[in-house]
Amino acid sequence: MRPTPLGSDEAWPPLPLEEWQDTYATLHLWTQIVGKVKLARTPRLNHWWNVTFQVTSRGLSSGLMNHGTRSFQIDFDLLDHALVITTAGGARRTLELASLSVADFYHRVMDALRELDLEVSIHATPVELPEVIPFPEDRLHRTYEPEHASRFWRALVQSQRVLGVFRAGFIGKASPVHFFWGACDLAVTRFSGRPAPEHPGGVPNCPDWVMTEAYSHEVSSCGFWPGGMGMEAAFYAYAYPEPAGFREYPLDIPEARYDPGLGEFLLPYEEVRRARDPDATLLRFLQTTYEAAANLAGWDRAALERDGGLIKTT
Repeated sequence: MRPTPLGSDEAWPPLPLEEWQDTYATLHLWTQIVGKVKLARTPRLNHWWNVTFQVTSRGLSSGLMNHGTRSFQIDFDLLDHALVITTAGGARRTLELASLSVADFYHRVMDALRELDLEVSIHATPVELPEVIPFPEDRLHRTYEPEHASRFWRALVQSQRVLGVFRAGFIGKASPVHFFWGACDLAVTRFSGRPAPEHPGGVPNCPDWVMTEAYSHEVSSCGFWPGGMGMEAAFYAYAYPEPAGFREYPLDIPEARYDPGLGEFLLPYEEVRRARDPDATLLRFLQTTYEAAANLAGWDRAALERDGGLIKTT
């Protein structure tokens, strides 16, 4: 199936979980395999920023990784539906993205890296999921519908664009807009500059010390999550540590709600997609939830923001 080119259909594509959850589950696990390669081949940055992917004009990219003095990268091309491994020396391997078990995908990626003299050893078990099967043994997840993968990428492109506008209003420490393959979400995080209490951990199949590093400092974080666990795609926002009164903060956004199980405010992706002005709707959610975190926790907003914390799009 040839995907619909970006721009020839609605900018914010439909993404109902029931339609694409099998492709989602498989693609998520594929990204974890490549993500663990990046974990093994990049020096650790604060908050694990070294392991994330970037949204590109064709899909998702690991960015440059190192193997001794050699450099390489791995890209998910979600337009032509291929996994592309390239080296700075000009070598290239291309693997077709099609309905293929996680086990087969894992072995093909590792074989391709060995052919390029880029052999790498990873901990070959998924993370941040309640039930996991080691990658070399997983023949359960094997669905890949190109159109569904392309819709997901197009949703990431639009989310990246608006999250980037939001990020530009903050001059304190802030993360890039980047994709975390553990939870399969696109995120951007602002920091107050103050250390945070040690995170309690408890994330499924993820060592507690990983979360301790991720949340070493006080944050207000937001992003896009494509859904799962019976929940539809949504934009989210949370604070760590969560200040008193955060979950009761009046957002004046009828479509948004606080989920006590997740500890996050959620705004359904579908509400943004169908809004008269999706950008304005999403930006209002991002700004209001950030103000809830910053105001209640006493952030020095005058020192951390410019233009009132939000850059205009026009």
